[in-house]
Amino acid sequence: MEQKTCIVTGSGRGIGRACILAFAKEGYQVVVNYVSREPKELVETLKDMGATYLVVKADVSKEEEAKILVKETMAAFGSVDVLVNNAGITRDGLFMRMKEKDFREVIEVNLVSAFHVTKEVSAIMMKKRQGRIINMSSVVGLHGNAGQSNYAASKAGLIGLTKALAKELGKRHITVNAIAPGFIDTEMTKGLSEEVKEGLHERIALGTLGKPEDVAHVAVFLAKEESSYITGQVISVDGGMSL
Repeated sequence: MEQKTCIVTGSGRGIGRACILAFAKEGYQVVVNYVSREPKELVETLKDMGATYLVVKADVSKEEEAKILVKETMAAFGSVDVLVNNAGITRDGLFMRMKEKDFREVIEVNLVSAFHVTKEVSAIMMKKRQGRIINMSSVVGLHGNAGQSNYAASKAGLIGLTKALAKELGKRHITVNAIAPGFIDTEMTKGLSEEVKEGLHERIALGTLGKPEDVAHVAVFLAKEESSYITGQVISVDGGMSL
């Protein structure tokens, strides 16, 4: 069988890194994307696994750099079968004190980047009449969170994008779904105080933060043939926090 290719944006660490490793274990050719911090440890891990991989430095919130990411992927592997739009940042703060720069930056990295990369990749998938697009949203995009109006807006925007694209691309056998992680044990949550973490544990039905791998396993499922009749959906991976 032809080896499939998966791009994961913002994949140097956290959930993106876990997705890269999960897809590599499934035999995919994987494309690691980062902006500033070169993911040397991840590359060494991929080498040790014997994985086929490509590393591309690109700020996908910028149209030209998103095009470079896809162009380099096509030059190396000749196809894109799965896209995981994972690039994301936070710039938390109370709305009344939030600077326009912080609002705009979060929207551009979390939402506009998905527009840029998906536009390039969907053209390739439409010609093949198959593909999987997976957008990394958040429970904050579903329910909101004080101090995260910019992040919530960007993640809610990804959900809207997911549902619209599922309708547009479905007849070409391209599925588009979103994952809404809850509080996952990554660098983004490591800065939380113990008091805050304890409060989170009380809100989560399973009583603990999730692992990046918990999210990555769902992404891999959404790329498989077994999920071919699932599209336009938002799957929460939050340990029951939303109940």
